[in-house]
Amino acid sequence: MKKPRVSLFITCLADQLYPEVGVSSLRLLRRLGCEVDFPEGQVCCGQPAFNSGYSPEARRVARGLVEAFEHSEYVVSPSGSCTGMIRHYYRELFRDEPELSARVDHFVERTYELSQFLVNVLGVTDVGASFPHRVTYHASCHAARLLGAKSEPLALLDKVRGLELVPLVRSEDCCGFGGTFAVKLSAISGAMVDEKVEHVLATKADFLVGTDMGCLMNIKGRLARRSKDVKVLHLAEVLSARGEG
Repeated sequence: MKKPRVSLFITCLADQLYPEVGVSSLRLLRRLGCEVDFPEGQVCCGQPAFNSGYSPEARRVARGLVEAFEHSEYVVSPSGSCTGMIRHYYRELFRDEPELSARVDHFVERTYELSQFLVNVLGVTDVGASFPHRVTYHASCHAARLLGAKSEPLALLDKVRGLELVPLVRSEDCCGFGGTFAVKLSAISGAMVDEKVEHVLATKADFLVGTDMGCLMNIKGRLARRSKDVKVLHLAEVLSARGEG
């Protein structure tokens, strides 16, 4: 059987702040039989500029991303936020450039968030992971709402050996990050993440797990002021584990 060829879209946050998430994603995909490459021409997806109303600037950046992955069979990213930007807004972003429509469509249709690729494309829920800890899960807005990635992360966590999954009260509530939202409306953002942290601490979990590094960065920063007991991990780090942690 032909191995799926996957190009890893690492995103800005993983590249700059969380390289271990990229490494975990790579190990996981290779363990599951994928051929994985990393196009070095990849850049930001353009979401910060797009969300701030700078569409021409976002389009210039996005064009570079389309070109970098032009020949990829599958594009997989450990970010629901960046994947959501591509799948839901790229066609709108390039609507006035019909000469690019075929290339943009090709890119959009082949781009997947990691958990959805594992479950819906590879057809896998048991990835052979072992992580003997008490875990709770935060459902990020973009993964859950934009992409509909609600059941896939939970299905994967359910098959991790030794993992005890503890429900998080109002897990679907936003953590308050939202990119520029946290900067422009910092008081509201702070109140939202404070509430999220209260719910996390109430679970008595050892680890908080999620699919978006922006959310995890925001919650981790607030958690650090309250407790040293709860660690924060990306889903890829848990799924690539073999009993360590």
